[in-house]
Amino acid sequence: MQRFNGFFVNYQTPLARLITSRQSCSKLFVGGLCYDTNEPVLKQAFEQYGETVEVKVICDHKSGKSKGYGFVKFTSETAASKALKEMDGQLLDGRNIRISYAHKG
Repeated sequence: MQRFNGFFVNYQTPLARLITSRQSCSKLFVGGLCYDTNEPVLKQAFEQYGETVEVKVICDHKSGKSKGYGFVKFTSETAASKALKEMDGQLLDGRNIRISYAHKG
């Protein structure tokens, strides 16, 4: 067994192989955002790693305020992978952001 995203996973099972193989994608989840971080700021921080096709900061429907997380989608998996490796834990607008691959759930 090995550790994966804080969980111990037996990589021999079909489910574990599916979960880890899905990690290769071009859409990233960005958590820990400052509530003042907007989409242009997020785009500017990530576009140095490759062309982005979508940048979204998730906001509360009633108040319109940021919920502190968002998504960045790249044109390539390579760009997403590089951004994940280099931006995870970095400061953006005074907060250490957390990056992971986005999964439909």
